[in-house]
Amino acid sequence: EEGNPIILVLATDRLNLPAELIALGYKYRWSVELFFRWFKCILGCRHLLANSGNGVAIQMYAALIASLLISRWIGRKPTKRTFEMLCHYFTGWATEDELLAHIEKLKKRDE
Repeated sequence: EEGNPIILVLATDRLNLPAELIALGYKYRWSVELFFRWFKCILGCRHLLANSGNGVAIQMYAALIASLLISRWIGRKPTKRTFEMLCHYFTGWATEDELLAHIEKLKKRDE
């Protein structure tokens, strides 16, 4: 609300930092948490396929590129169901018509 300050209570041991900087740190941390939730839940990257730094980077880049390509194709942020449909299509469990019907349904829902 306008004119009313928002009071946040945060726990920290960084007493040498100003409160504004600590609040900003929590804000960025929350953004990172949301990104990894999206990465794990929506993209299906629950387990890392490699243990090396390069392997993890390749897996993350591949997942992000795939997500961007799908977003470009369907015109919206991909959902978990969209990734499931694509996996079913690539494994032969769904036909091209079923995949296209799913995408059309998403586009109609957004209109």
